[in-house]
Amino acid sequence: MSRVIPTINTKGLTLRALRPDDFDRYAAIWEMPEVVRYIGGVPWSRSRAWDSFLRNAGHWQMTGFGQWAIEAQGTKSLVGQTGFFYGVRGLGTDFDAYPEAAWVLSPDFQGRGLGRQAAQAAHDWFDRVVTGPLVCRIASENAVSLRLAEVLGYKPMRQTEEEGRRIELLIRKSPPQA
Repeated sequence: MSRVIPTINTKGLTLRALRPDDFDRYAAIWEMPEVVRYIGGVPWSRSRAWDSFLRNAGHWQMTGFGQWAIEAQGTKSLVGQTGFFYGVRGLGTDFDAYPEAAWVLSPDFQGRGLGRQAAQAAHDWFDRVVTGPLVCRIASENAVSLRLAEVLGYKPMRQTEEEGRRIELLIRKSPPQA
């Protein structure tokens, strides 16, 4: 089975397939305490990053959607990732049955609107090509990501707890109306 991963260009960035030469930067991003602050709180080892990297790349082949590398214009390197995946987290059929959305951006590229631009471009693609409900999970104290989820059309489902932290489970049944 072979699937083409689309490239999406916006005014300030490109969403593209992960490439083998992205791995070192991918691992470096995931070992930053600022990146994992609300995502488990513990920097990732290269081994864990490698498992995630391969899972993200392979997800496209298995489902026809996945996560893109985010490349800010003028950088020619990975600055984050966004997209969709089946997490199979055991959070209930009302959550696990749907693709989960995610977005991560290197701290040195935050605060410029690039995360929102990337996530919006990914969601626009999903709404045109795959369609259907999406879910996401965000640490309760992560106000920036919760606000982005709201802008993207996510609504609260319920709260859960992971590793001693409150997590918001959200659902987006359809794109927000303009």
